[in-house]
Amino acid sequence: MKFFVNFLSAFRIAASFAIIPTLMFGMYWTTFILFVLAALSDWFDGFLARKYNVCSKLGGVMDHIGDKLLVVNTLIMLTVMMPVWFIVVPVILMIARELYISGLREFLGTQKIEMPVPKARFSMGKIKTTLQMVAICAFLLLFAVGTLITPDTTSRFVMWLIYILPYVGIWGTWLALVASLWSATQYTFTFSQKLKQIKK
Repeated sequence: MKFFVNFLSAFRIAASFAIIPTLMFGMYWTTFILFVLAALSDWFDGFLARKYNVCSKLGGVMDHIGDKLLVVNTLIMLTVMMPVWFIVVPVILMIARELYISGLREFLGTQKIEMPVPKARFSMGKIKTTLQMVAICAFLLLFAVGTLITPDTTSRFVMWLIYILPYVGIWGTWLALVASLWSATQYTFTFSQKLKQIKK
């Protein structure tokens, strides 16, 4: 079971890089399906690791890397394809947040102090990740559904999706930014508490 859990994390890392060429070459349905499977694997490997008690440091690192790469790589590609301020600005701030938290962790690591991820079922970090993935799925599905539009016929359902998905993606992105910044303040507070251990 541990091998399978780690395999899911490895799949997510591979998918995060595979998404780049599939988007570049307009393979939108492939990208959407690949992202959905990778996003589901994020929940599934965590569930299995806890249920069968097969958590490991390697698995934790792979899981963390897979999550970040999947979200960051896809967000960067989306900003390239949709270079408008209301998408670029929150994406830049969210990526900056990830670098900031990684910097805090790296510093504490040099002091041999861990800064664990909050284990609450609905922690702000998990809410942030969920909102990011919902927003990304909305944008990817928008591109995919766009391929169904033809001069001859287009269903009302397809047109409804074309109308609603941008709102889901944009609002999801900005709500994810709020959750991201809120989570960053929580990590900053934890970091300040950990600094006291160094001073002592």
